[in-house]
Amino acid sequence: MSLSTFDLFKIGIGPSSSHTVGPMIAAARFAHRLEEADLLSAVAGLRIELYGSLGATGKGHGTDTAIMLGLCGYQPHLIDPDVVPQVIEGIRASGEIRLLNQVAVPFVEKQHIHFNRGVLALHSNGMRFIASDSAGAVLMKKEYYSIGGGFVMNCDGMRVNSADDTPVPYPYKSAAELLKMAGEANLTIAGLMMENEKSWRTEDQVRAGVLNIWDVMAACIKRGCAAQGHLPGPMKMKRRAAAQYRALSEQSEESSRDPLTMLDWVNLYAMAVNEENAAGGRVVTAPTNGAAGVVPAVLQYYLRFIPGANADGVVDFLLTAAAIGILYKENASISGAEVGCQGEVGVACSMAAGALAAVMGGTNAQIENAAEIGMEHNLGMTCDPVGGLVQIPCVERNAMGGVKAINAARLAMRGDGTHYVSLDEVIKTMMQTGADMKTKYKETSRGGLAVNVIEC
Repeated sequence: MSLSTFDLFKIGIGPSSSHTVGPMIAAARFAHRLEEADLLSAVAGLRIELYGSLGATGKGHGTDTAIMLGLCGYQPHLIDPDVVPQVIEGIRASGEIRLLNQVAVPFVEKQHIHFNRGVLALHSNGMRFIASDSAGAVLMKKEYYSIGGGFVMNCDGMRVNSADDTPVPYPYKSAAELLKMAGEANLTIAGLMMENEKSWRTEDQVRAGVLNIWDVMAACIKRGCAAQGHLPGPMKMKRRAAAQYRALSEQSEESSRDPLTMLDWVNLYAMAVNEENAAGGRVVTAPTNGAAGVVPAVLQYYLRFIPGANADGVVDFLLTAAAIGILYKENASISGAEVGCQGEVGVACSMAAGALAAVMGGTNAQIENAAEIGMEHNLGMTCDPVGGLVQIPCVERNAMGGVKAINAARLAMRGDGTHYVSLDEVIKTMMQTGADMKTKYKETSRGGLAVNVIEC
């Protein structure tokens, strides 16, 4: 089963692809399964059990909110973030939830959503949904796993939301295969991805879809640069992007004397996106919500600071980034709960580095080298969100990932593409490192900064 660019880059809402987007998809799927089995009208009781990282940090990541929205039938890519408070307040005020907005069932969050520290069998982000009738008899029980990046897996290991079995002309499974196939076909990595995407859509549809992904990313940067106030949660973290945008916009003469001012802009773009994500705004998983700022920050850098940047470059950038991201998704993990933040910001850095090398005229070998550098120097990065919120260190960590991606691309472009450590080897190493990492450093908020920073 081949993944598409549009599987990897999903439009959704914050603050987390694994804790918000995935659970919303799973909850909606459970409600639809009840409808398909003609059991929806018989449901009189619900019980939702969250396990592992979802149980440990789900409250801070809005998993409970996502579950309620999904049960009502809302989908991450379609819901307007502005209606979320109204929907949730309606459930709380009425003491009931309307499954698929059709059947009212008694529902009180503290009674019907349970946060557990245990772990289900297949992944650290496990969910169990139980629907019962008026006599308490179980009508349906299903387990789902949110495996990172908004991907959801059933208890039988099958993905709920992924590409179908349509064959693609270049079904690569490793970076070595990707380079070999592209070389034999005389294609760039972006060109190979385009040929694969044409198995599902016309070339015009692919271009339009990819440019729409960028439009959503760009809109997120714009919103983040305008929004003020504080991020949700007990820390009352002040949003910084708007003030930084005003300051940078007002110092054009000063910035002309400081060539590194462009990095201030990259920092701004990434932080703007991740402040929006933390506030529950509309973002694109790239490859996750927690790492959603890196790819758009580097792409905006390309458009603003690289001569000759254009829409064709945007398409090539995102197709190349997707090709790299798919390697991590298929051969390792993009779940912070499974491998730490190296699987989120680290992968995003790798994707952005390779993509930037591509639009700067790099060869396929230089692109692979840039992607390898981007990950090699993120190996071992933990996921330790303070208070279980995607705020500290996540917002600044995206800024650092964007700057590191630019440097990785520049390092690769100074070489001829030959290098000692391959992308496949660093992907394998990342997965092994994640397996060796203690659970407390993998999105449980029980280690690292999460326990050493006092919440105010």
